Amino acid sequence: MTALEIVQHYYHQFNQKNWQGMLDCLSEDVRHDSNQGESHFGLEYFHSFVAHMEKCYDEELKDLVLFEGSEPGRVAVEFVVHGMYKSTDGDLPAAHGQRYVLPAGAFLAVEHGKITRVTTYYNLPEWIRQVS
Repeated sequence: MTALEIVQHYYHQFNQKNWQGMLDCLSEDVRHDSNQGESHFGLEYFHSFVAHMEKCYDEELKDLVLFEGSEPGRVAVEFVVHGMYKSTDGDLPAAHGQRYVLPAGAFLAVEHGKITRVTTYYNLPEWIRQVS
């Protein structure tokens, strides 16, 4: 598969809520750059991140547009997150089933058939406004 096809498959697995299928697309030492905060490394961390997200959010990504970079293995994607806030996440506003729609984007790197980096950006203040 090409880098673009691997990233398409990764997001298809996300929308199918096939977490293992999504994790199977990642390298053992995957780097995850979250919107707010520091970078984290490794499949074990990403597995716990996915479990946390599954607990707190129910999301579907729509209107995905993927861009392949001029450098091999680089893919960017923009999408709209349609979600429901299921369980309060840390010090964020209390959850009670609020719905939200939020544009987002991500940058991914693919090497040797696996995703080695996932960097996601979204407007956190806008999300807070929608769920408050």
